[in-house]
Amino acid sequence: MSRFPRMFRLQQRFDSPKLADPAAETTAQLQRLGLQKVIQPGQTVAITAGSRGIANIARITKAIVDHVISLGGVPFIVPAMGSHGGGTAAGQTEILAGYGITPASMGCELRASMETVIVDQTPQGIPVHFDKQASLADHVIVAGRVKPHTGFVGDVESGLHKMMLIGLGKHEGAKIYHRAIANYSFMEIITAVAQSVIKKCRVCAGVAIVENAYDETALIEAVAPDQFLARETELLKLANDWLPRLPFDSCDLLIIDQIGKNISGTGLDTNVVGRKFNDHAATSRDRANCRRIFVRGLTEETHGNATGIGLTEFTNQRTIAAVDRKITAINCITGLHPTAAMLPIAYETDQEVITAALQTIGLVEPPDARVIHIADTLHLAESLVSEAYWPEVATRPELLALSEPHPMAFDDQGNLQPVSQH
Repeated sequence: MSRFPRMFRLQQRFDSPKLADPAAETTAQLQRLGLQKVIQPGQTVAITAGSRGIANIARITKAIVDHVISLGGVPFIVPAMGSHGGGTAAGQTEILAGYGITPASMGCELRASMETVIVDQTPQGIPVHFDKQASLADHVIVAGRVKPHTGFVGDVESGLHKMMLIGLGKHEGAKIYHRAIANYSFMEIITAVAQSVIKKCRVCAGVAIVENAYDETALIEAVAPDQFLARETELLKLANDWLPRLPFDSCDLLIIDQIGKNISGTGLDTNVVGRKFNDHAATSRDRANCRRIFVRGLTEETHGNATGIGLTEFTNQRTIAAVDRKITAINCITGLHPTAAMLPIAYETDQEVITAALQTIGLVEPPDARVIHIADTLHLAESLVSEAYWPEVATRPELLALSEPHPMAFDDQGNLQPVSQH
């Protein structure tokens, strides 16, 4: 008997809207705000660009730049990504270049600096750090994706508020705010800092992006600063509804081809894999329950930042060799999540990893194990799943088996093919 389960390709159908032209929608949304009454000819406008792998982010950012230019303003882009990129201006510039955001492609300056100025103090006595380059602008436009946070829970989680705190707070701000969240509630800190930034830093607009379950742009909304909290609260509900999910709520082993900061803040989205409240076990508040997780690699765009690898139990030596320990440590310590940088058990080949992992799932025999193999936690439309799930597929109209069960396929080196190439 084989020591591995047989696998079959599975397609999930998600009910998700999609924008036909994200750039045109960005322009239309900004026009709706009437920013010509705010931005005067010759005035400078700082536009944020974050580190997440947001669909169409270069096109959306370029549309914001072009709209500012159409008003006679002088736009420039500032990296807004806290401690990412190793906490250096060069590292953050490199991340943006990977997304196609450069001075040449955007038609404006990119002013990258880790310097901040303290613009205020919250009622809790916390200094409000703000990107120095952005602080010198006449106006600031905050752009970012609204989605569930991988660690915090509140009326707002990841989105415009977080960009103002962690993104524009740079490394210094990110450090102090994460520390403060250990003493105060997430919502207390995020709302207090956001109010200070809006009041003191001449924020004139927000551009909120919501993606669908296929990692496509579903909605773009330009938001006036006094509406940030109300609108982001509503948009977060939509983002939750449109979040991609694993095809099954529980598994014995989840295999992930790649993790990275362009995929999620924790490399693998805890809203998807079910480790939002405990690094190595699902809780009653999680949507999924994965007994063991095996990560096969890092994305190129993460530049060695393996944040989140500590939430998994198994990996291979190739992945360990790709980890930039310094960059990963900086990010995880800044986020007050040092365990996210811990390295799991590693073997030379995927075959060895899976053999070991299936010894740790209880009384289930390896051929009968419930295994799900995904590309990453953003792309879940297709996956490989084990034969144990075969009977359930017929009962769920949103699932479609694309192949018959077949032996788990390893190459000559004993490694799996990625889901995308299988």
